[in-house]
Amino acid sequence: MNYKTPLEFSNHNTDLCKIDASIIWLHGLGADGYDFEPVVKQLLMSDTLSNVRFILPHAPEIAVTRNNGYIMPAWYDVYGIIPVSKEDEAGIQASQRYVESLIQNEINRGIASERIVLAGFSQGGAIALHTALRYPLKLAGVLALSTYLPLHSKLANEANIANAGTPIFMAHGIFDDVISPEMSKLSRNLLQNSQYFVSWHEYNMAHSVCIEEIADIQKFLQQVLQ
Repeated sequence: MNYKTPLEFSNHNTDLCKIDASIIWLHGLGADGYDFEPVVKQLLMSDTLSNVRFILPHAPEIAVTRNNGYIMPAWYDVYGIIPVSKEDEAGIQASQRYVESLIQNEINRGIASERIVLAGFSQGGAIALHTALRYPLKLAGVLALSTYLPLHSKLANEANIANAGTPIFMAHGIFDDVISPEMSKLSRNLLQNSQYFVSWHEYNMAHSVCIEEIADIQKFLQQVLQ
């Protein structure tokens, strides 16, 4: 896979040597790293997140079966309607390895793993969840926005105890017609039944992000990165 260089954002008033936390934020199907730039810039206005570096990677461009083979940015292939009966396990695992390489890059830059948050929207949220629960070093938290847990039947055998207690923020729009709230709730229930710490949030929106959600995200990030 060919991956473009991720975008990076931090507070312009913060000395780079004072950055001690990183948030890797994955976009949804058909978008790119620029999709969440406005949200990130809004979050960086908070004094409590002034020491944070945001990493916004771009998914590789692949042919997406569900969209008649149209080539677009995607973290993995999608075969049919959601909920899915067939999943692109190889594609999901390839994105997992890429995200793990981004985590390692931050560790190499001096950021402790427990000061790194994985975040993602829709397909990106699925990869964030999938990767975080299998990662062998403790992470600070997970933001799973308008998404679901992929390859859920494999979680019990593949989960790493290092992130068994990592807090997970799950959010969904009650009018979402791309990934249904019911599908997301099934993932939430599975995680909670597996003893993960999931905070669930619902908003009056479709498959998107709203102002109230951003405020809640900011509170969550402040808590896990305090």
